[in-house]
Amino acid sequence: MAKRAYPRRYAQAVFEIALGKNELDKWAADLRKIGSLREDASLVAWLESSKFPFEDKTRLLAERLVDVNPMVLNLVYLLVAKESLGMVGDIFDEYQRLVDNYHGLEHAEVTTAVPLDDKDEQRLSERLGTLVGKKVVLKMQVDPQLLGGIVARIGGKLLDGSTRSRLLALKKEIQG
Repeated sequence: MAKRAYPRRYAQAVFEIALGKNELDKWAADLRKIGSLREDASLVAWLESSKFPFEDKTRLLAERLVDVNPMVLNLVYLLVAKESLGMVGDIFDEYQRLVDNYHGLEHAEVTTAVPLDDKDEQRLSERLGTLVGKKVVLKMQVDPQLLGGIVARIGGKLLDGSTRSRLLALKKEIQG
């Protein structure tokens, strides 16, 4: 729980600052730049090492992230000081979720037994949108073990309309 809670708290704080300054897109771009630092494993190892002085780390980061908002740079410094730079990807994901939510978008992970065509995906998106009162963007997956129906995870809720879950429920009812 704590592993997910910290990025959520950072993202919430970043979102509130960005919203207050009307810079949601700028902050998203800057967070993406910070995330790109993780691609250099030796740099991340050096930044998270306690063997090197913090001042050297901040100097290097300031050189690498010249065009980044100073407040975003302060977030990087904080993450480096806490040896938590690896969290930046989760912070960005959570921040993006908050921005999408602010714009009235909701993401749904949908699993079906068979692939859906574009028309069916559109209808499903509209129906789920009606349920949550927002425009829904689908992330589709296929799992033949469902046998039929769909399983949708949206806004922290699980909607299970799969044939497999119905058969399992029927089995329990018959046994019980």
